[in-house]
Amino acid sequence: MSKVAVLMGGRSAEREVSLMSGHGVLAALRAKGVDAHAFDPAERELSGLLIEGFTRCFIALHGRFGEDGTVQGALELLGIPYTGSGVMASSIAIDKTMTKRVAGRGLPHAALPPLNGNNATADVLKAVSDELGLPMIVKPAREGSSIGVSKVAGYAQMSAAVTQAAALDADVLCEQFISGDEVTCPVIGTGDSARALPVIRIVAPEGKYDYQNKYFTDTTQYLVPSGLSAEEEQAIQAIVLKAYRVLGCRGWGRLDVMIDAATRKPYLLEINTSPGMTGHSLVPMSAKAAGISYEDLCLQLLSMATLDYAQSDKPGGELNP
Repeated sequence: MSKVAVLMGGRSAEREVSLMSGHGVLAALRAKGVDAHAFDPAERELSGLLIEGFTRCFIALHGRFGEDGTVQGALELLGIPYTGSGVMASSIAIDKTMTKRVAGRGLPHAALPPLNGNNATADVLKAVSDELGLPMIVKPAREGSSIGVSKVAGYAQMSAAVTQAAALDADVLCEQFISGDEVTCPVIGTGDSARALPVIRIVAPEGKYDYQNKYFTDTTQYLVPSGLSAEEEQAIQAIVLKAYRVLGCRGWGRLDVMIDAATRKPYLLEINTSPGMTGHSLVPMSAKAAGISYEDLCLQLLSMATLDYAQSDKPGGELNP
């Protein structure tokens, strides 16, 4: 694999988490004998990848400018294969609204079209509250790690929740609050060869799976085996595989789902195309339950690094998928 860059850090609100993911991946690849090096796009120009002779990139960036198709597009232009989904799938999946419009067709989800943070008048907020009912979840359309997410229990809280989310993204997504089991399911591979790993059921303190409880506490429980019935687990895996394939994701990803406690109906929340790889992260946890070590997982993901298009060697040749 020659010289590998682990892209980490970046300029998103998830920079801190990305650095933790990146350093974990870096150590794992080096333990496997890979000539891997840290590379922070917030501190170095991407052209340095060519100048310094890197031949592959492991993308451990999270959020905007790393998980949204921008870095993927730059690497396509540089001709350096990279891990994870390509430009189109990454740009759709980072946007929770677009994910539901594309992958959500035929799959259950519980959200309205996004509000524009600049035009969320009192009348608009009341109409949203009336349509979805309370409580509801308000979040930025293009952020991760539960950053900027609020649970709104009463109409009086709506304005502050939308303001908080709009500070991170002009588009603000409002979703029906679903009381029940929160689960996540990683996927590895591409197309028909993609396979779902074991489902993880998440039990957070007071049901609050926020940024702090995701990364900086040890009180959140991650249950794998999930404790769901075999039928429910298989249904979740079928849903996430369908969404993953519809979006054209490749390499790996993690899909989050809520199961309504009363009806046991699953609802697709979002797709992560560059999931966390920290000590608290869920893809390594699920992979371990499937018999794949952290180091082997990193090496397997790196081995699938590719480009959307491989250019022919002939001048003026066609681009071949």
